[in-house]
Amino acid sequence: MAGFRSLARQVRDPRCDLALRRYSLRKCLEKFAPYGHRATWDHLCSRAGFGPEDRSPDPARLVAALEELEEARSVWLTYEAEFTERRRKEKHDGLRRPGSVDDWHRLTWGGFGVAWCDDPRVHPHEPLAEVLRRLIAALEREPGSSCPVCAGERLTWRYDLAHEPSSGPVCTDCGILVPSHVLTPGALARTRRARLLVSA
Repeated sequence: MAGFRSLARQVRDPRCDLALRRYSLRKCLEKFAPYGHRATWDHLCSRAGFGPEDRSPDPARLVAALEELEEARSVWLTYEAEFTERRRKEKHDGLRRPGSVDDWHRLTWGGFGVAWCDDPRVHPHEPLAEVLRRLIAALEREPGSSCPVCAGERLTWRYDLAHEPSSGPVCTDCGILVPSHVLTPGALARTRRARLLVSA
């Protein structure tokens, strides 16, 4: 099975058939898809300027989409390396029990669904790398009361998400599943109340 880098080389290779180059970009999302496969594909297509169903997009647009994905992957891999080093030091110092951040991180290892968007057409508009930088910053500071990506305050608790965790606070502005531990207890309580009001 090809890795992310070899797939990226195929996307860039002008000697490859255009269909293979598009297919290779789609396959990259099996290795790294911050919003989930479908939502990340929709995001990359809209930012690079070609349709999700376009079978013969401009090769330059394919490469632009790949470059955005690569930059975001670099941001995430740097965070994962720092996270691994922190956990190693904590274990060395006797802190064996992982916290809620560690539980969340275990579910998103490799970057798949790190900013899960259950509706593939509703996702942040900013570059993927910027979204991940904002999310990482939220993971490293005290909990807040709004979405760490778009600062929206319209959060609602959703169930039956096609991801783990299968329920949690979703930002109705940018569509991401907000990691519960980046929100204060009061903000989490409001998301649950918002869900009850919608259901009533």
